[in-house]
Parts: sequence; C-alpha cells; structure tokens
Amino acid sequence: MFEQATHGGDADAQTWILLAQVCRMQDDQTAEESALDAALKLEPRQLQALLLKGDARARAADDRAATSFYQLAIGVASASSAVPQTLFTHLDRAQAYLAEAGRRFEAHLRDSLARAGVDSNVGGRRFHQAIDILCGRSELYFQQPTAFYYPGLPQIQFYERPDFPWVGPLEAATEAIRSELEAVLTGGKDGFTPYVEALPERPRSSSPLFDDPSWGALYLWKNGNLVSENTTRFPRTIEALASADIPHIAGRSPMALFSRLRPGTHIPPHHGLLNTRLICHLPVIVPDGCRLRVGNETRPWAEGEMLIFDDSFEHEAWNDSLQTRVVLLFEIWRPELSSEEREALTLLYQSIDLYGAGADMA
Repeated sequence: MFEQATHGGDADAQTWILLAQVCRMQDDQTAEESALDAALKLEPRQLQALLLKGDARARAADDRAATSFYQLAIGVASASSAVPQTLFTHLDRAQAYLAEAGRRFEAHLRDSLARAGVDSNVGGRRFHQAIDILCGRSELYFQQPTAFYYPGLPQIQFYERPDFPWVGPLEAATEAIRSELEAVLTGGKDGFTPYVEALPERPRSSSPLFDDPSWGALYLWKNGNLVSENTTRFPRTIEALASADIPHIAGRSPMALFSRLRPGTHIPPHHGLLNTRLICHLPVIVPDGCRLRVGNETRPWAEGEMLIFDDSFEHEAWNDSLQTRVVLLFEIWRPELSSEEREALTLLYQSIDLYGAGADMA
C-alpha cells in the first residue's frame, strides 16, 4: 500500500517514513534506507527520518554515518520548540549511542597511535590537546576579550616559560620577593584591597566577588603609576620586574600587584579586557589545592614557577586549601606583536582613554 502511495512521485516525507518502517519490520534494510533517503531528500531536517536513518546506520555498524545523523537530529530537536513526545525516548537513545560511539572512536585512535609508537611523550602538548578536542574530552575555546580584540593573533591559552628569557632571573628572585611580602603581611596593615572594586562613574560590577576581600590586591603599579608607599616595602620585587616586557601606556600600564586568594575562594569564569597582552603569575605563597583554568586547560600553581596565559580566554581559579594563596601578577606584551604594532597600540589605548575625559582632553 505504501509502495503504491509513493509510486506516483508526489508522496510527502511522512509517507516515505511509513514505508521505511514497514520495510524495517520485514528486515529489508536496503529498502528501508532507500525510503528514508527519499524522505530526507524532501525534508532534510525531518527529525523522525534523521533518527531512523541513524538507527539504520547503527545496525550496519557504521559509527561515523550513524553519528552524523544522530548529531543532526539532536541539533534539530534542540532548536525546536515542538518536539513530539513520542520521539523523546529515541533522542535519549541517540545520545547514549553517541557517547558509546565516542568511546569506541577514542579507543580506536589511541590504540592506532600507540601501535605506531605515538604516546604521551610524542607529538607534543598541542597534538594531544587536539586529540582531546576531537574526542570531546575538551571544549573548544577562543579569545573573547571584553573591550578590544586585535585580529590575527594565535589562539594560545598558556605560554611556556622557556620562551621568555627574562623568566629565569625573575623566578630566581622568588625567595627575596616572598621575604618582602611576608614582612608586610606580618607587619600589621598590609594594604590589600578587594580585587574587584567600584569604578567612579561606572556601573557596579556583577562579579560575585565585588568588594569582597577574599580576592585581594596589593598594587605595586596601578594605572601606569608606581604606588609610592610600596617602593620602600618592595624594592627587590620592583627591581626584579624591571626585566619583564611590561607595556608602558599612560593611565594603564605598568600594572603589577600581589593577588591574594583566601582559603575556599573560587574566582568564577570570566574574560579579560584585551588580547594584546599576556598575564603573568609568579607564585609566591602557594599551598596545595590551588589551580588555574584557562580555556580547556587547568594547571596548578607551583611556588617560583611562572604561569603565563592569555586572559582573553575564559578563565577561573580556585583555592581549595586551608591557607592563603598569593601570586605576583603583572602583564606583558604578546610576543607576536611587532615594535611598530606595540607603538600604534599604545597610541590607540591612550586615545581611547582620552575620549570623554572632558577638560582633561585638552
């Protein structure tokens, strides 16, 4: 009956689906898939046909094809406000299949690479990150600065310490920096203020750590100006920072501070303002249980070992210990920027800051 209904060439997608279901009951998979292909030719996003086609490819042990139809079906369902109740069980089954197929695919990849001699020490960090993304173990992140985006810069979350010649001498000064900090911490009023503070003539921050001393800052340079009272308290720290490639932008940079995270504090996911800089953390006081996530990679802080990252990626931090964590935080130019670009960006940022400054513009 359904073959007769489709014979004239003007059958709708639902008629072809009904024919496919009858063919399935008769264990005629070739005819079933032919009918489903006809339905999807008429309506490429027909949800039931996509699910049934995924089922047929799954029975044929064709993981890649089944995955493509199931993924499209789930995408169609998520974008629809009227998914038939009868298809919910089928969608759940498709999700379960995708998870299991993903595990099979990852096992195949890792086994194939292992037989070829590629283990965790071969191919490099980026290669293995790519496999994690391919297998769905890691999410894909991109630079998303909240104020200014500079195009064409590489999407690198963490930079490696050996790539910066000034890192070694600065790390060697960690003990001297810690001594200066500990003297201030034990000397009474330490000068830490909440990291997220109110800005004059700006809306209140939505950060849950707004005006919260759990995330504190003790500035050495702020808005491009050296904090005079701290020059005598941190002379060796300031001297050690002189070798870093810190921008000099009137009203903005240098920027350097001690960032304090009290026990049990979580800095929620957020993005930095710019992608033309990198943020540097020199861990000074770091108990176990402290870590930083940038994009899809999480690293612990280790005392005296710099972490350098692009904060225009989504990032967050935790102190799950019972002690306070303190890092020396400062910004540097991205190494990919030429001297001409740095000069132009300096002028650009200064021009931005002059806009709306009223009498100061003169």
